Amino acid sequence: MGEIADIPPSAVPAVESLESRIKTQTRTIGFDLVGITSLGPAETAPHFDAWVEAGFAGTMGYLETGGAKRQDTRLPFEGGSSAIVVALNYGGTQPAGPVARYARGDDYHDAMLDMLNALHRWLPEAVGHPVRGKAYVDTGPILERDLARRAGLGWFGKNTNLINPGLGSFFFIGSLLVDLALQSDAPFDSDRCGTCTRCLDACPTDAFVDAHRLDATRCISYLTIELRGAIPESLRAGIGEHVYGCDVCQDVCPWNVKFARDVAHSALQPRPDRIDPSLLDLMRMSRDEWQTFARKSPIKRTKRRGLLRNVAVALGNRRATDAVPALVAALADEEPLVRSHAAWALARIDTADAWAALEGRVAVEEDADVGEALRVALQTRAAAG
Repeated sequence: MGEIADIPPSAVPAVESLESRIKTQTRTIGFDLVGITSLGPAETAPHFDAWVEAGFAGTMGYLETGGAKRQDTRLPFEGGSSAIVVALNYGGTQPAGPVARYARGDDYHDAMLDMLNALHRWLPEAVGHPVRGKAYVDTGPILERDLARRAGLGWFGKNTNLINPGLGSFFFIGSLLVDLALQSDAPFDSDRCGTCTRCLDACPTDAFVDAHRLDATRCISYLTIELRGAIPESLRAGIGEHVYGCDVCQDVCPWNVKFARDVAHSALQPRPDRIDPSLLDLMRMSRDEWQTFARKSPIKRTKRRGLLRNVAVALGNRRATDAVPALVAALADEEPLVRSHAAWALARIDTADAWAALEGRVAVEEDADVGEALRVALQTRAAAG
């Protein structure tokens, strides 16, 4: 026989598949998880539509935009046939605080899009021809958790977060849609939450209607970030001292307790003034100081008025008398939203200086909504006798 036929099969090097090379490159770029799935009808689209119709999306009207495209992941990117789905850890081992962990570093959209675009630039070299593609990180009408589960990255926890058995849930999801017909990974079909309900039980505002069903209008993350107007008074006490987002339902998850990791990506490293910010300093923040604080940060989404609204609620819940001067000053803030929530906070703190400031402001306030908030605050004192 010839020499080639005499070579034992075990000695012939295996040809690495394109999918394997893609995953190796994706991890080299810095992603923690990667999976591949084909594009097509979104399995969770009917549940998403029912959730929106039930009013659980609140004022997030943008979730209804592009509704048809959410039904089928082939529609947002014409010609796409596969999705390379990734996850990037943002550091679930950090201490809890007023700012949710994901927002303590630079804006993750920028970091992840840069990484996904780097992967896209590498693909033509790997396959030998141009590859059309489009990266998404919360930037299009795609049900990304649906793609991630189908790509084998995890299951839907009872708190609606995607949970990975080796990483927990403190990670971002992104995807690169490409016009390559890639071999799909097996979907993650098992639900490993079992009978545990710690996430549901721990929610400070009772935002979970049931397992896997969140009423966003009661969620602290929605109330402190997405809601643009006044926070309903009935929910303010439950917000506690959270000023941007909330991690409570993830903090108590056993998968995070055991598997959460330190953040590795340099852009996501927490800034010192995000881990445990001074609420009094935030309450006194000028517009110029806000620009510096919010630069390159997800926190800019709330705008200054939204963050100071949240800080006023947090100080009202803290009920510390040293907050009174900052809140009194906020009664004259240029933003009506800040003034009205500062009034509520001062009534909660309940000192002579607080009441005097409220009485003085109600006489000169020109905004009707703020005037009503001031009168309601003063009525709480009268009702208390």
